[in-house]
Amino acid sequence: MRIRNKPWAMDYLKEHSHIVDITHTYKQNIHDFFDEEQPLHIEIGTGMGTFITELAKKNPDINYLGVELDKNIIIRVVEKIVEQDLKNVRLVLLDANFIGEYILPDTVSKIYLNFSDPWPKTRHAKRRLTHNTFLTQYESILKSGCPLQFKTDNRGLFEYSLQNLNAYGMKFEEVRLDLHDDEPEANIRTEYEEKFSGNGNRIYLLKASF
Repeated sequence: MRIRNKPWAMDYLKEHSHIVDITHTYKQNIHDFFDEEQPLHIEIGTGMGTFITELAKKNPDINYLGVELDKNIIIRVVEKIVEQDLKNVRLVLLDANFIGEYILPDTVSKIYLNFSDPWPKTRHAKRRLTHNTFLTQYESILKSGCPLQFKTDNRGLFEYSLQNLNAYGMKFEEVRLDLHDDEPEANIRTEYEEKFSGNGNRIYLLKASF
């Protein structure tokens, strides 16, 4: 999904600094960004924000942090948060490579990876969000026994992720090879999920913990 560049994006985000951290003011102090101190869940790569905002509405007793690098995309999420007046969703404009520096260890209760870029070329494997460089950071910020949830329509990325998480020593709690076959009621479809499923693509899911 190609997003048109918005020259006014940073000015808009600065006007909504109570929702999105563009200066990393809350680095290693993320709980102060929220009105209430509650369990923290993180979505890395927010898409247009449907997933994280729907989760937040259904679970007001959980705080949600969306991590997104593209300023043009994160604007869409801010708009949804403002429109729905959600108090338990905050965002940070951040490269996921630095998630372990931004978030303190042992403070996150769940991580979501939804339809991440598959980076299909072997030489780009380190950019995949289920590569060891990212898993090490997830392990650090997640509380003991708390899960990582991953969804994709890309079979190659799914197989890579299964193999890599297994080699890393993670414990699989759930693996689905066709999520929309007897789809769980709790599943929240992202924008990409609707698009890919509508095109006939199978949706894969796994949940695992360290």
